[in-house]
Amino acid sequence: MDVKDTRGVPDSENSQQFHQLMADAMGLSFFKYGKVADAYPEKVDAIKSLKARLEKYEQTGDRRLLPDVSNFAMIEFMHPKHPDAHFPEHDTDATGRVWNSGSQSEQANTAGQENLRRGGSHLRTDGGFYKREGD
Repeated sequence: MDVKDTRGVPDSENSQQFHQLMADAMGLSFFKYGKVADAYPEKVDAIKSLKARLEKYEQTGDRRLLPDVSNFAMIEFMHPKHPDAHFPEHDTDATGRVWNSGSQSEQANTAGQENLRRGGSHLRTDGGFYKREGD
């Protein structure tokens, strides 16, 4: 599997603190419970555990729960319980994001970024979201 080159992505698009909290929680869990492979997926349900942490976060706003949410997603990735779990060699159709308005789309955050996403550029608009200059 090829990993996309992320050089040039600003630090604002990642949280090293979050990754460290994930790693710390996994280390603590190893010493507390043992190896991940000894529990998942036969004994512990990672997705139900993920949902429980996410629900608790939604109730309390306690951000310390979010690394656990990610860790349970990682555990499901490593030791899937889903009967049809697979990892295609190509990008799959994403479901997009749910906006605060409730709508769901793959639309970019700004009109300029949406134009780039659709094949335009900062210098020309043909092929992008805007069909003519000045739109």
